[in-house]
Amino acid sequence: MPSIAVYNMNKQQVGEVQLPDTVFGTEVKEYLIHQALRIQLANRRAGTVAVKNRAAVSGGGKKPFKQKGTGNARQGCSRAPQYPGGGVAFGPQPKTYSLSMNKKARAAALCSLLSFQYKSESITVLDKLDFDKISTKDFAGFMKRFELEKSLIVTDSPSNNLYLSARNVPHVKLLKVGALNVHDMLKYKNIIFTQDAVQTVEGALQK
Repeated sequence: MPSIAVYNMNKQQVGEVQLPDTVFGTEVKEYLIHQALRIQLANRRAGTVAVKNRAAVSGGGKKPFKQKGTGNARQGCSRAPQYPGGGVAFGPQPKTYSLSMNKKARAAALCSLLSFQYKSESITVLDKLDFDKISTKDFAGFMKRFELEKSLIVTDSPSNNLYLSARNVPHVKLLKVGALNVHDMLKYKNIIFTQDAVQTVEGALQK
């Protein structure tokens, strides 16, 4: 079973914690990570773009001019695509881009990525992460102390002080452990876990 050092907010090691083998010690399956990322990005698409085609444009019921004798090409409707105000030919219509992935495959993708992050030494575990008051300066000082940039912070129950202190710091995102996802773990270089989050991550990934 893999283990990792636990630090306090002053970057002093205060112990070690055993990491669940089923989460941080699994085989890295890149194809599952790719599939989970593709599905997550596809499901973000609204697919609500639409234009009016010839049938949806109002008016144009009358023939613009008689069929013969004008010297012009025959026309049946002034709302055809070649006319100003006419309908759009072959324009985009609403569609759904949503894809699905079964629960076990999604959990396996998350475990694969967490295992990869652990092997890459991109995970830091803290005994706790909280502040006595709302202070962006204190939070930025904490990040500088650990020499961490572009970090994803995963906690079991983030406090209001922590949330408000971190929200204006660039390249930092705060997540509850149950909201872990492939996109955010790939986007941020480092992952900071609180000790409580490490202990509940196995159960959270199975939901």
